[in-house]
Amino acid sequence: MDAVITTTTAFNPLNLSPTDVAEDENVPVLPALDAGELTFELGLWLSGLESFLSVRNHSFAEETRAKAAVRDWTKEFRLTHSTLLLCSRLTFQFRRTLKDEDSIEEFDFDFEMDSAAKNSEFSADEIFNLSQALKDAVQLNEALLRAAPHKFGEWTAWCNFLLEKFKNIEVFDKLIVSAEKSGEQFLPEILKNLVETKPLPLALKTDLRLILPRFGKILKWLNAVDKMLKNDEPLKPSLLIFSRVYEQIQEMMSFVNNRLRRFSDEDSQLFGSLDGAAYTASIELRKVYNHELSGLAEIRQTPLVYAKIETAFSLLNDSFQQTLLTFAQLIEPNVEPSSMFPNFQSKLKQSLILRQNLWQIFQSVKRTEQNPEKSQLDNLHRELTDFLNTTLHFLFYKDMETVERFIEEVLVTTDKKDLVPILHRFGAYLETLFGQVNMRAAFVGHPFESEKVEK
Repeated sequence: MDAVITTTTAFNPLNLSPTDVAEDENVPVLPALDAGELTFELGLWLSGLESFLSVRNHSFAEETRAKAAVRDWTKEFRLTHSTLLLCSRLTFQFRRTLKDEDSIEEFDFDFEMDSAAKNSEFSADEIFNLSQALKDAVQLNEALLRAAPHKFGEWTAWCNFLLEKFKNIEVFDKLIVSAEKSGEQFLPEILKNLVETKPLPLALKTDLRLILPRFGKILKWLNAVDKMLKNDEPLKPSLLIFSRVYEQIQEMMSFVNNRLRRFSDEDSQLFGSLDGAAYTASIELRKVYNHELSGLAEIRQTPLVYAKIETAFSLLNDSFQQTLLTFAQLIEPNVEPSSMFPNFQSKLKQSLILRQNLWQIFQSVKRTEQNPEKSQLDNLHRELTDFLNTTLHFLFYKDMETVERFIEEVLVTTDKKDLVPILHRFGAYLETLFGQVNMRAAFVGHPFESEKVEK
């Protein structure tokens, strides 16, 4: 995952086809994209690059200044390298799209063309200037990688250099702004329709129009991470997207808190919803950035990287989807979660089954620990085998391996003296895991009732 190509002679996005461009295993293979999709993808990754380079006070590494001064920062250089390569490929595609548009316009006949390309707000010259800057940055980045290891001072100097270089290219900011405008529209249609068509107090409608686009933008960036997970793409570059999401959440929380300070009616439903949204966001922010993503650039094991990215995505995405559902139900109390987010219903069903099965297994493990007789142990074996074959994949990836390992130990251990300590540890783990699962956002309005499960 951390390999880097250090040859620069093959890299020439201005004259070669995409397949001729130097490869890096951290860079995903690009599908065919239209001009609108290219605009967003470029803005997405450039915004992530900007935030990653600017966020030196939060580099996904929980460490003291002393540790930061002595550790090797080469992993961060590799992440910028892979992202610069990806942006170079995107600019190549974008320039080709714009070139095709210009060629079509030379013909004197009506040719149906992608409307996004026809009305592109970016010129070929602007994209050319960006591609040149990216080419130079890639070559310099590769030269720096050959001089590894790197200290914090070198990483800081590289960040400052790249930021200054890109800030002098006008289209850099234009692409980011365009992507953010697209993100602001990434809201459920039913929610947008409710805001526009329902007879609401002017103050409420105004507040929602200002606040909701900020949530849409966050969800749009998280959606890009979701696609990377589903497409089995290299995941470490998603740290740059998470860097931007971090800034977006901080900006959203600051805006909401400022709005709350000006609220005249602290007993209103909107005040409570906004206050809850800001508080929940702060909690999830600490979980994700101080735990799940902390030190991820240094991790080499692919399964662990996947597990941490999946958990970070799920925590943030589920939380913000639930917040938007709360806003929708503030306008229309009868709004169904599945009408807002079709995946809500399947997530809820899976989570309910998982919670119930975890509780039942936890109880069976405790009973077997107290009375490890053959009949009790046979029942436990059947339950564990069934859980492995049906419900295990409803867990986050990071928990699946641990549960599998415990179950395998229980299934193969025949000596009671060895089995009882294993069951004791497994029971303690299941109790903690059950508590974590029970905190999922999907369970809002679905409190756990152990009596019903036990019946």
